[in-house]
Amino acid sequence: MKYIKVNKLTVLLAFLGTVLIGCSDELDQPELNNNFAGGTDFSQTDDMILSLIGVYQSVADRGWEQPLVVATRGDDVNAAGDQQGLKNQDRYVYDNSFFGSRTLWETYYGDIIGAHTGMEQIERYMEFADDEGIALGNQYIAEAKVLRAVLLFQLSQVYGSVFIPTSSNLNDFADVISVPSKDEVMQHISDQMDEAIPFLLDLRPNERTDLPGGVTKYTALMIKAEANQELENYQAVADAAGEIIASGKFTLFPDYYELFKTPGKLSDENLFEFQYSDFGNGEGDRVSHLYAPYGPNSWNPEVDGSSNGWGFFEPSLKYVEFMLDRGETERLETSVFFSQKGIDSLIASTPYTIETLPSFVSPITRDGDENTSTVRSIFSSGKHYLPTNQLIPGRTAYGSNKNNIVFRYSETLLMYAEALVQGANNSVMTADEAVNQVRARANMAPLSGVTLDQIVDEKYAELSMEWGKRFFDMVRLGRYDELSFDGRTFTEDKAFVTYHQDQIDEFPILGEIAN
Repeated sequence: MKYIKVNKLTVLLAFLGTVLIGCSDELDQPELNNNFAGGTDFSQTDDMILSLIGVYQSVADRGWEQPLVVATRGDDVNAAGDQQGLKNQDRYVYDNSFFGSRTLWETYYGDIIGAHTGMEQIERYMEFADDEGIALGNQYIAEAKVLRAVLLFQLSQVYGSVFIPTSSNLNDFADVISVPSKDEVMQHISDQMDEAIPFLLDLRPNERTDLPGGVTKYTALMIKAEANQELENYQAVADAAGEIIASGKFTLFPDYYELFKTPGKLSDENLFEFQYSDFGNGEGDRVSHLYAPYGPNSWNPEVDGSSNGWGFFEPSLKYVEFMLDRGETERLETSVFFSQKGIDSLIASTPYTIETLPSFVSPITRDGDENTSTVRSIFSSGKHYLPTNQLIPGRTAYGSNKNNIVFRYSETLLMYAEALVQGANNSVMTADEAVNQVRARANMAPLSGVTLDQIVDEKYAELSMEWGKRFFDMVRLGRYDELSFDGRTFTEDKAFVTYHQDQIDEFPILGEIAN
């Protein structure tokens, strides 16, 4: 990829005019006032970890609209509410003036460049380090590569062809004459993980004591498997996922409902998650993924004073009916926060009646919160719901005290199973064994001789509402008919979101890409 230097770097400069601020040596501790813009003594090698934590902090800080831009468009979810640009995108009508696609691009690239800045700072520290410090530096650089890969992976899933920065030098972004294809980006990510893995800790993320929940070797293997799945390189998927399975370090959290709530934080199932922290205080600053877009715009919470959501993200009727037809209980109750309006819509559009619906199909959750939304959405995402009785006293914002899981072991098992039925080889376990582990947790009967269709359905049931995984699977597998539902018509040319006009103006080559 060749770059030509120009003067127009305003988009990224807006994000990188500020410096990385490090925090303490634990992710869930308050920030230290350490400014890397100047005066840093790189001979103080004990401070090297601060550069890495600055990267973690930056990557975890997602605006409300960015996960929704990534996660909508599948037949598992609808973009609800009053954000017309997001609703248009969900129906494959792409508006290059939609602010959400602009901030996704800007923020993600700002954080990717921030990761390069962190790596370069660590290299400066390593010039003064002893052998132990050099080993730590290599580990920290590898972790930053993994965090960078998460962002680059999601960007490419959304846009297809995207830039691949190689340093923090903003001139590298100047008017490129070519942009790597999605396949090239995914291969780059896979190669980067191969570089990182030898330097990463052989631990579960929740086994780390220096950075609890920080990435490890297995996070990198998961991202490698994800990238190769997009490439349809199923042997590489089976090899990477098989290594995670063979480690014996990961197990499924026994309670699917609580997995997405406080008890499931940093569980043995989670390979990577954005973490909540309020620094042990019931008021004041906090670090939190914003859950308000996912919640009902009106409700009767069990704990008085708890804030409601915005109603921008709702499970689809198609998904609910699919789950009912399968006889799903635990996963359906977990994934959907019902309202009476949604139940009425379900009865009106399906064969189900109030008498034949399971008892958990209720606007009141098992924890006592009632969804009364009637305007913006008919359902809310149960996976993004935290019962108000699990809020930290003093915290009232919707979803406070909740981590956001990005990759988990059940997906590892299902990716592995799919790779085998797609022709890959691996002896760590059979496809049946992998799928049936996931089904057993959901109280579903075991399968024998699993087919691709069955695995695809299992992924639909298990992973819906999680980072657009259903949509990207359907695009990869060419199952466009599944995405043509409820008045939508999906065609192959709608696989990638169009770039915002601001990005096209800044980098005209983006306007020439057939997204």
